Amino acid sequence: MRIVFIGTSRFAVPSLALLAERYEIPLVITQPDRPAGRGRRLSAPPVKEEALRLGLPVVQPERVNSDGPIATIREASPDLIVVAAYGQILRPKLFTIPPHGTVNIHASLLPAYRGAAPVNWAIINGETTTGITTFLIDEGMDTGDILLQRSLPIGMDETAGELEARLARLGAEGIRETIEGLSTGRLEPRPQPPTGASLAPRLSREDGRIDWERPARKVHDLVRGTNPWPGAWTLLDEERVKVHRTALTGIGKGQIQPGEIALPETGRLLVGCRDDLIEILEIQREGRPRTSGKAFLNGLRDERRFV
Repeated sequence: MRIVFIGTSRFAVPSLALLAERYEIPLVITQPDRPAGRGRRLSAPPVKEEALRLGLPVVQPERVNSDGPIATIREASPDLIVVAAYGQILRPKLFTIPPHGTVNIHASLLPAYRGAAPVNWAIINGETTTGITTFLIDEGMDTGDILLQRSLPIGMDETAGELEARLARLGAEGIRETIEGLSTGRLEPRPQPPTGASLAPRLSREDGRIDWERPARKVHDLVRGTNPWPGAWTLLDEERVKVHRTALTGIGKGQIQPGEIALPETGRLLVGCRDDLIEILEIQREGRPRTSGKAFLNGLRDERRFV
């Protein structure tokens, strides 16, 4: 079977690697190189790096639905197209090219968390279970008929980056099972359930701002769900401070106000939320490396409250 692979992020890399072991991949399509890091140097997408490592041909169009990329895909004569975390919506003139259709690997149990950031929003919303879905792409956003689903639990302290890595491996196994099932006729597409749909839109930096008036559990989930991007943040004397990791303490806040630093004599960076104190384990001031909560606390002067 000839498979054209379309993907961009790290989530897609295990699937590309596994498919390359078993099938002919005449073409890989990924997003163009983009500026990244403090130096804003051009950086290749993870899928491009993996494709080059595997010796596969790579094309990086700005608009995948334009005439040039469509012609290139037709020339590759795919039996199937596989899509994983690509970053552009595919139009019918593209996803109807292969005779066996176009299959997407999505990092949620559809119809929940349709959209660009399913892993982040599942954690931010406090979900305890998620998974992957393979489905046939149609004209809607993640609305196509389901082929296969696999679930896994979300750890209470697991970050979006950590969970995405596990889902990426699950997605690779899922697409392998999907293609085998389609080849043997064991898998039949089924419509998505009419209820339970939710959206997972792309995150912005503002989505990472911590509201200390919320319960500690919600703050903890926001920190986890925005790690590594866009990152949780708060203000300390008008300075933006990044919060990388937190821990629930179960300690009631008492008279401590939301955002107020509590019990500094403990050597732990404890901060008031609506109900309990939360501990900040890793934190970073602007222009400085990340540090432990204890080291940050030792470096404070008169600042005693985050807002």
